[in-house]
Amino acid sequence: MHNSSLLTAILSAGAVCLAAATEPPGSARNPVLWADVPDIAMIRVGDTYYMSSTTMHLSPGLPIMKSKDLVNWEIVSYAYDILDDVDELNLGQGRSTYGRGSWASSIRFHQGRYYVTTFAQTTGKTYVYSTRDIENGPWAVKSFRPMLHDHTLFFDDDGRVYMLYGVGNLRLVELNEDVSGLKAGGFNGVVITNAHSVVTMDVGLPAEGSQLVKVNGKYYLFNITWPRGGMRTVVVHRADRITGPYEGRLALQDKGVAQGSLIDTPTGEWFAYLFRDFGAVGRIPYLVPVKWEDGWPVLGMDGKVPDALNLPPSRGLMPGIAASDEFERRPGEPALPLVWQWNHNPVNPLWSLTERPGFLRLTTGRVDADFLQARNTLTQRTIGPECSGTTAVDVGHLQDGDFAGLALLQRQYGLVGVKADGGTNWVVMVSAQSNTPVEVERVPVGPNTVFLKAECDFRDRADKARFFYSLDGSSWTAVGNELSMRYTIPHFMGYRFGLFHYAAKTPGGHADFDFFRLSDKISRGN
Repeated sequence: MHNSSLLTAILSAGAVCLAAATEPPGSARNPVLWADVPDIAMIRVGDTYYMSSTTMHLSPGLPIMKSKDLVNWEIVSYAYDILDDVDELNLGQGRSTYGRGSWASSIRFHQGRYYVTTFAQTTGKTYVYSTRDIENGPWAVKSFRPMLHDHTLFFDDDGRVYMLYGVGNLRLVELNEDVSGLKAGGFNGVVITNAHSVVTMDVGLPAEGSQLVKVNGKYYLFNITWPRGGMRTVVVHRADRITGPYEGRLALQDKGVAQGSLIDTPTGEWFAYLFRDFGAVGRIPYLVPVKWEDGWPVLGMDGKVPDALNLPPSRGLMPGIAASDEFERRPGEPALPLVWQWNHNPVNPLWSLTERPGFLRLTTGRVDADFLQARNTLTQRTIGPECSGTTAVDVGHLQDGDFAGLALLQRQYGLVGVKADGGTNWVVMVSAQSNTPVEVERVPVGPNTVFLKAECDFRDRADKARFFYSLDGSSWTAVGNELSMRYTIPHFMGYRFGLFHYAAKTPGGHADFDFFRLSDKISRGN
């Protein structure tokens, strides 16, 4: 996880196009997931891989993804429904937790139990979630202070439990055996000073993002650092004892692909799982082949991140990571597929898929000043290299001042929706590209059902979005202007599609969304 002071470095980093090399038949390609899945941690249990990732302000949180081949992933669980019940997470009293919430996680399997841990600036706590059934739960939770930044949970062979964490000076602390908090009288000390110094002391981001593994009796600690004026870099340290001493070296410096650790396959191959900042779509996972030389993991092909991998090809990100939804539910099905997350904690009585079967109903419960303060915005990831999201919304029950529609959520958001104003319904496009929302265009509409579409172009980091409306679902009209999407630290997340409805004057109105349809294609020449 980066510090907020890195905003300038992130925004000034040169746009490096993804290589377009032709892949060998039957091979996967990097990035393995062209979607915002940052700060990944991974384990293999038998022939199954599980991966966790950062949640930030979204709910439910701490997603668990599953794969059989390291390439094709699906979301199978979340460790929590809500992180905590506080104003910042509830969008209450004018507060929010954009860019905070829960950050980088750690995932382990120990004595038949799965552990997924995280920490939150919002609450100042470290959280430990555990279960015997990672895909179905239930999850038990323990939390304690202090907040251990970018920690890695580690169960050692002698039965002792640790977290290693920190920025620059990396500290190891011993935990209680039940992982309920710091062990009184247990080990607590810095084990590596200035862990980035094996690369340089002139850094914008000191070493952080710790992930610790044990291979053939040695401890290997992976970190990210960012030399000033350079790129995100992988650093690895090794030791014979968990408490050190550690020796380190630069492990990878290519394309800014960094932060992660090692995973092995059942057949004995090794990979580093890492991610790359890639503009508005977010931070996207890469796999890098690893070989072992003189007891060190050597990352990449001649020190470079390959475009092609000796792994099965991707079947695409849909529906495992992002998906369409007709909002039709058979008995026994979950109310929402796991691709969906709410923007902050939801108000459950104010959304429904049963009040009007086949529709998502969003009802307003209070007056909000703008879109970013609106509760019950339902979101999911955008995907690269390009994608579009389409919905149809019945606006026949909007109150005057209500606004309902389809958004691309980030600090500099864009959206298209229907606003009830003075007895007329208007299709409105809003852009917050300047950090302040501006109504770019409004068009009066008569029908109660309006179709809305947002298109995203992430190819070669174009990071452009366009918005459309239709009265019949087939003939589309562009509305407003092109949005230049920009990844910002205040939200610390790639752009997400969002279905929203909020009241500007009087609560109690509702909007009914008929479907959300995701495509990995966009229109040309409209």
